[in-house]
Amino acid sequence: MPKIKTNRAAAKRFKKTGTGKLKRNKAYKSHILTKKSTKRKRNLRKPIITDATNVKNMKKVLPYL
Repeated sequence: MPKIKTNRAAAKRFKKTGTGKLKRNKAYKSHILTKKSTKRKRNLRKPIITDATNVKNMKKVLPYL
């Protein structure tokens, strides 16, 4: 059986936590920051656990993570 290729775009965006969950950074933090409030920008900094509904698909594109 050949090895499964990892989706490199996903591999750069997701990390695995100690308990095996997937961690990701939030979107909307790169540009047009002047109209966003300080509180909103601060909350976008924190990484978040990937939602359970997406985990099945993520395991498919990240087989070795």
